[in-house]
Parts: sequence; structure tokens; C-alpha cells
Amino acid sequence: MSTANPQPLWQPDPQRIAQARITRFQAWAAEHHGAPAEGGYPALHRWSVDQLETFWKAVTEWFDVRFSTPYARVLGDRAMPGAQWFPGATLNYAEHALRAAADRADEPALLHVDETHEPRPVTWSELRRQVGSLAAELRALGVRPGDRVSGYLPNIPQAVVALLASAAVGAVWTSCAPDFGARSVLDRFQQVEPVVLFTVDGYRYGGKEHDRRETVAELRRELPTLRAVVHIPLLGTETPEGALEWSALTAGDTEPVFEQVPFDHPLWVLYSSGTTGLPKAIVQSQGGILVEHLKQLGLHCDLGPEDRFFWYTSTGWMMWNFLVSGLLTGTTIVLYDGSPGYPDTGAQWRVAERTRATLYGTSAAYVMACRKAGVHPARDYDLSTVKCVATTGSPLPPDGFRWLHDEFAGRGAALWIASVSGGTDVCSCFAGAVPTLPVYTGELQAPGLGTDLQSWDPSGKTLVDEVGELVVTNPMPSMPIHFWNDPDGRRYHDSYFDTYPGVWRHGDWITVTSRGTVVIHGRSDSTLNRQGVRMGSADIYEVVERLPEIRESLVIGIEQPDGGYWMPLFVHLAPGAVLDEPLLDRVKQAIRTQLSPRHIPDEIIEVPGIPHTLTGKRIEVPVKRLLQGTPLDKAVNPGSIDNLALLGFYEELARKRA
Repeated sequence: MSTANPQPLWQPDPQRIAQARITRFQAWAAEHHGAPAEGGYPALHRWSVDQLETFWKAVTEWFDVRFSTPYARVLGDRAMPGAQWFPGATLNYAEHALRAAADRADEPALLHVDETHEPRPVTWSELRRQVGSLAAELRALGVRPGDRVSGYLPNIPQAVVALLASAAVGAVWTSCAPDFGARSVLDRFQQVEPVVLFTVDGYRYGGKEHDRRETVAELRRELPTLRAVVHIPLLGTETPEGALEWSALTAGDTEPVFEQVPFDHPLWVLYSSGTTGLPKAIVQSQGGILVEHLKQLGLHCDLGPEDRFFWYTSTGWMMWNFLVSGLLTGTTIVLYDGSPGYPDTGAQWRVAERTRATLYGTSAAYVMACRKAGVHPARDYDLSTVKCVATTGSPLPPDGFRWLHDEFAGRGAALWIASVSGGTDVCSCFAGAVPTLPVYTGELQAPGLGTDLQSWDPSGKTLVDEVGELVVTNPMPSMPIHFWNDPDGRRYHDSYFDTYPGVWRHGDWITVTSRGTVVIHGRSDSTLNRQGVRMGSADIYEVVERLPEIRESLVIGIEQPDGGYWMPLFVHLAPGAVLDEPLLDRVKQAIRTQLSPRHIPDEIIEVPGIPHTLTGKRIEVPVKRLLQGTPLDKAVNPGSIDNLALLGFYEELARKRA
């Protein structure tokens, strides 16, 4: 990778740097905890990983974390896996999420938007009242600390209330979006055996109503541990027999009672995509999520009470949990329940406009779709309040950076573009947004505070300006406390710690540059390896999908039994495009000139579509397994795929090649 000194795409001005919360935090931490007063973010980051315990102590003090019983020390055992954070401490996540109600009772905590794009507020006092009422009703139903409470819900205020009420009781929350089919939901919920299920009767998406009552009935039959089912009539249907009414459970005027639980008490269960087996049930703690999200949202995202935080997500993706944590910083959060592209591709920008969002987060895929569709966000919408556009889900290609920058360039103040990368596994970011640093095209600004992020070669040597494995060499508070039903911790250990003992290996290819920025190249478990040169699939997608004829692509590298290597590129064409010789030549030429001759695929094959996980990520490993001859039922968990029928094409191709 080139180590030339490129010019930044964006630089924060001196006023922005001075006003950033991370700047104020650094000055305060220098005075109270010996942090470096000079040297800006790089010096602060170095201190935060060298003095890990002092840094996290400072975070809890800066954000006034309320420990109802004090901790013995910050880090009881720092071994990974198994680090013990703040042993002895008790607290409650929901108590912190509702603190702003004391000062801002009549201001909006939530802005709920559906496909009409008309925001509807829920005030801080109303949110707190509903949480208090529902928490009391959950206790009356016998829900106790450690019990699991599940939601089959879209991104609506009721989902936030249910999560916070569960946390207030000390129960463990878990959710799936209602576009998940019954099998997908059961693959997740049956593992954790919930005692309460919150459900809708259906949802609206793309201008249509989708009835989910039959799916809900199947969930009730297949989840024998349920003691109660709560019906939310989003489509206006009657409460099913034996179910409770949402309105009755949230009608009380009850002050919330917050169960004080140990720091490492489970808060929620998130799930891996589960493309090749049962999804991993990832358990994160009340205290770990609380302090990690305060750091991430309050310092890195620079969010506070004056902000409005909108991230396009569903309840089946960790970004929803991250969005809800915006409440921890007193921020108004925007819940959009609808299609990302209805009634047109610009839908998300319209939501940002209507809600006066200050930080708007979306997927890299949506940004690139807007670019291809000729959307002009800053011209066609009033986005004057938007200070930052953040992206995740996959790496934002350099063209995406340039397009966003150019679209907003004419409005006076340039746009802060924050490409971030982390994972469901930590429900946070390893690298991404820093409001006081420049933005370079195609690069994440820096590793996060307290996160000793490095790029390693196979022997564990640190790499700079070279592609290596993403590793984290010290514990983070939001790392899983365990996986569900993994009593000896073997599955947890094997998922992250079997390659480099005691060091978290995430499974991404990254470059850490000599400027301290980070480039994500794609998943390392689906590595392309041509003639001994490893390359990331994301680099190929970025080049190929610049061509207007290519809607989406998928590249796979397959080791052949004879020692050879076959690397096909599958392309899903835009309407009207034809994969003829001129287009084939243009694809190869683009790859040759912008990447290298080694990256040119052995074949370019037109496909009817690219399969994704339910959260929209391309599935490379299951397709690779299919092409290696693994039967479909062994290669992929069907409940994890957005369009299972698409896999038939790859299965048939494998048969023909066998």
C-alpha cells in the first residue's frame, strides 16, 4: 500500500476542535488523571491503551456513571477471554439511559418516523413513565433478573420501551426484526429460552402491509418457556387469545425501579449472522455496554443533549442497540421504521431532513446506491443540521467518500464523513469517528480510545502500511461476557482467540497506516490468495461497482484439489446491461489498472442476484463452500439468507464444474 502523503478530504476547523467533547475530556483527564495535555488525539489514544485502567476510570467519572456499590478496582483480571471489569460494582443501564428525563421532561427522547416521513415525538417524561409501568408489569409477571425477554418488533418506540423495561428489571433483552421468518427467529430465541415475547401483528415496508400473525402463532407454539406474550397492534388487529395488550401494560403512572445489578450482569443477547450454522448468541453486560457506549457516542460521535441521532437500522442488527444507547448522552434518537428506499432512493435523506438530524448513519451500500441513482442530498434536502454522515456494514469505498464530500461541498461547511468498523461481537467500533482528526479518502480516522487495534502477520508481528489481520491486544468492556449455552467457553475462545492466544482476532483484513488511519479490506475468513498475495474482496467490489452496468458483485477464491486456484467474479447487472465482450474487457481493464493484474478473475459470470445475510452483508463463505461441493443444507443456514433461491444458481454451477 502506498505510504505517500495524501491531502485530507476534510479537516475540522479550530473552533470545532476546541468545542469537541473529546477535547474537553482530554484537558480534564490531563488535570485529574495524568493524561497528556498536548499531542491531540494520537497522544490521548496512546495513553488510553498504555494506562487502560486509568482511562476507563476517567470515562466513568467524566460521564458521572452512578455505581450504587463501588468497584474494588477497574480491571480485576485483564486476561482475554475472561477480563473482569469493575468487580464489586453494581449499577443499571436503563437508569442511565433515562437520566435526561429529570432536566428535559417535555423535550423529545424519541422521534418515530414511518414511511409517511412524519416525525412523532415521545418525550423524556413519557418514555420514563412507560418504562416504569412496563417494568412493574414485568415484575408482576414473575420476570426476575437474568430471565430473557424477547422482541419480534420493528424499529418503533415500543421496542425501546421494552428493552429499557427489561434492563430496569435486570432481565436480558433479545430481539429480531419482523422481516425474519419463523425459522430464523427460532434459531435465535430457542437458544436463550425467553419467558416473555413482545410481538407486532405485522409491519409496513415499501408501501405495503405485511401480516405476521401466523409467524407469531408459530413462535408461541415453538417457544415453550414463554409465560406471557404481549401484542402490539401495529396493523390494528385484535389481541390474540391468551396474549396481553401493550396499552394495558404501559398505562400506569409508575416511577421506574432500577434493579442494581453487578457490572458484568447480562444486558442483552445479540446474534452473529449464522450463515454456516446456528447463530452465535453473544452476551454483553450492563456495565460493559454502558461505559463503552458512553465513550463511543459521547466522545467519538460527539453527541450530547442538543443532538439528534439517526441511524438507519432494524432491531435485528447491533446498530439498533447502539442507536438506543444515544439516550445515555441525553441525545434525541430517531427511529425510522420503513424501507431505506421508499418511496424513492432519497428516502433516508428526507428522514434526516424532517427530523433535523445532526448525526446521520447509514450503510456504505446505501451511499453507493444514491451515487448511482443520481441522488443529490444537499441540493434536494435541507440538511443544514447534519454535522456528520457515518457509514458501516461494509467499507465505504473511496468513491463514496468523494461523492459525499462533493455533494455537501457547496453548502458552506464541509461534511465530516465517519466510516466506522466494529462488530456485533463488541456492539461497538474498533476504529472510526474522531471529531478532531482529518478525514482521508477511503480511510477510517483512527482506532478508538482504549482499543489497542493492530494489524498482525501470521506470526504475530505488527505491520504498518501493510495488510494484516485485525487484532485487539487488550480487553474492551463490551467484549462478550460469554456466549449462551457455551458452558466451558470453548466456542467463545475458538471464535476469537485460537489464532493468537490471548489476543482478539476479529476476522478482518486491515491496514494501519503510518499516519495512524485504518483501511478495512474485507473479511479474512474469505481471503483471496493469488500466487501467495493476499487481497481483500472489498477492494475488488469498489473498483468493479464503479461501472454503471454492474449493480453488485461477489468474488470468491477457491483452492482446487490439483493445487490450482480458481477465482470467479459474479456480477449482477443493472437493468438493460449485457455482459458482452466490451463490458468484460472494461471490467478486467478496471481491475488491472486500479488494482493489479493479479486481481483479475479467472471468470466473470452473470448471476440473477447476490445473496446476503438478513442484515445485508454479502455471503462469501457459504458460496465458497457451495462451489467446493458442500451440499446446500451443510453449506448454509437457510434462515440466515435474504433470498435463499439465489443460492440455487451457485449450487447448479458447482454441479456443472464437478
